[in-house]
Amino acid sequence: MDISDMRRSYESGELNEADLPSSPKPLFDQWLAEAVESDERDANVMVLSTVDQHGGPSSRVVLAKQVTPEGIIFFTNYDSRKAAEIKVNPRVALNFHWASLDRMVRIEGRAERITDVESDKYFDSRPVGSRRGAIASPQSQVIESRQVLLDEVEKLERSGEEPHRPNNWGGYLVRPKVLEFWQGRPDRLHDRIRYRVVDRAWAWERLAP
Repeated sequence: MDISDMRRSYESGELNEADLPSSPKPLFDQWLAEAVESDERDANVMVLSTVDQHGGPSSRVVLAKQVTPEGIIFFTNYDSRKAAEIKVNPRVALNFHWASLDRMVRIEGRAERITDVESDKYFDSRPVGSRRGAIASPQSQVIESRQVLLDEVEKLERSGEEPHRPNNWGGYLVRPKVLEFWQGRPDRLHDRIRYRVVDRAWAWERLAP
């Protein structure tokens, strides 16, 4: 399959210096809201990248579940590969891509566990099937078949007990240190604005596409 000629012109918007806030969160909140309003499918999808103890990178798609003044929160199994790598090196990267708006946001920061109380609150808000699935799945571990998971879920259903958060499941807060806003433009002359912390304050700069 030849994909070398797959291209289009990006003409959905622009990113002007005159419109930039002094810190990145208002712009991120605006872009996320516009992605939701534009009916962008799964607007809270982001790519999370981590590195292992040998410096080997790995990436996966996860869901951002909360955006706070401190950063972005996602949830996972603490025994998963991503959690093991975060334990070794808490420096992570996130990438939001909103194709219908020709936009991306790249984020670099540090991941840290949120409190058990915060994780409990979110876990209890999930549909019961999702809660049982989180309990039943030994995430990132080798299993014999899908039936192993289905059997575990069925066992939880038969117990009749309310599924509560297991100790090895919870949230991470990614505290951003660098955010880059990318807006596609015609002729590949894209707008790229990078925010980073300088002397304990946010500063922004334009990058060449």
